Amino acid sequence: MAWEQNVMRTVRVRNDQAVGVLARLLTAISEAGGNVGGITLLTQTSRHVVRDITIYADDAAHMERIIEAVKNNPGTRLLAVRDEVLELHQMGKIAVRSRYPIDSLSALRRVYTPGVAEVCLKIAGDPALARLYTSTSHLVAIVTDGTAVLGLGDIGPLAAMPVMEGKAMLMETLVGLSGIPILLDTRDPDEIVATVAHIAPTFAAIQLEDISAPRCFEIESRLQAMLDKPVMHDDQHGTAVVVTAALLVASHETGIDLKKATIGQIGLGAAGYAIARMLMQMTGNPVLGADLSEEALSRHERNGGQRASLEEIMARCDIVIATTGAPGLIKPEMVRRGQIILALSNPNPEIEPEKALEAGAAFAADGKSVNNVLGFPGIFRGAVDANAPRITHNMLLAAAHAIAEHTPPGELVPNPLEKDVHRAVARAVARAAFEEGIARAEYIPYLDE
Repeated sequence: MAWEQNVMRTVRVRNDQAVGVLARLLTAISEAGGNVGGITLLTQTSRHVVRDITIYADDAAHMERIIEAVKNNPGTRLLAVRDEVLELHQMGKIAVRSRYPIDSLSALRRVYTPGVAEVCLKIAGDPALARLYTSTSHLVAIVTDGTAVLGLGDIGPLAAMPVMEGKAMLMETLVGLSGIPILLDTRDPDEIVATVAHIAPTFAAIQLEDISAPRCFEIESRLQAMLDKPVMHDDQHGTAVVVTAALLVASHETGIDLKKATIGQIGLGAAGYAIARMLMQMTGNPVLGADLSEEALSRHERNGGQRASLEEIMARCDIVIATTGAPGLIKPEMVRRGQIILALSNPNPEIEPEKALEAGAAFAADGKSVNNVLGFPGIFRGAVDANAPRITHNMLLAAAHAIAEHTPPGELVPNPLEKDVHRAVARAVARAAFEEGIARAEYIPYLDE
């Protein structure tokens, strides 16, 4: 059974102080199909031992069966079952806080009236000063309509808020940007574009998130044309950057030349479309694309790709990337010896990496290994610091190379929590903006490091 299971609970148990009670409990959990994470000793007496045990299960019903096994273990009393994920989300995961204390009248006069009036007048006379004197220099709007959330699909904007909060936390923690979730209760592209355009003065950049295809393509394109600041749909370009980085690493490991390889993309939704487009721009070669949607196939062809079937891609391609959301779509007998296969759908891939390797693949990975958190924080940090009006292909490609260059030997991508990696991505993106001549910042200190 795979370790990455979907439901986590922490059970508090009081065991008799006797040999074998804990061992029997852990065995009961295992036999019920659960996985044990952390075990924390809380109290111990001559008669009892109280512990917190973290348990992982496939779903809620599976967890109930495991809990029942815990209750029935001889010598064990179940004291509590805690959902730490829900507890962590209570009252939300982010907050807006003051950078300076207001603990005196003189402080109040500096941050508010009358002192603030002077700052307002300066900005009114020269709007560019807002970048220096307000938080707009580090605010990023994280905009969603909730129509394509993770693997959950169309769950609406309010239900998408925990994901947007998570994105904001990652931005702040990894690169120091302040992400502000924006939930839109409309699916109309015209209304979304107009709303984002109207609120755009608040922000240094716009991150579009979890907006379903094909509307996401139009919305991003129109906003990029309207706004003089970076706009990026993360599900497209953030994913494409990290996948490209993974391919750079995998091709180096296997000796496959990306510019000479035949590449196939199975699934041409938001992520698949952007991955294929980025690889075509990087290699100069067409990518074979397969999808059930005629519209998606036509879009892929307009961008220089070639339409193909699943069977044709598996038979012809040296590199296969799948982003279909269809578990088990790729059968082991379809795998051609020596292929690189990235089956990226979460939580269940098109083919398990182990099965692909057993069938002869030279390299295989799933979506758990390729996370776009490696891309978007540094991409936005670099673009914002360079004060670039847009995010270009060269900036995205620079980000992919930075991720690949910071991947430890034997790994497909770096640890996503390594801040040095995100700083390197930001540096690469900002430098690319300067090299293209679109950076409007005069100087970025970290580029000289």
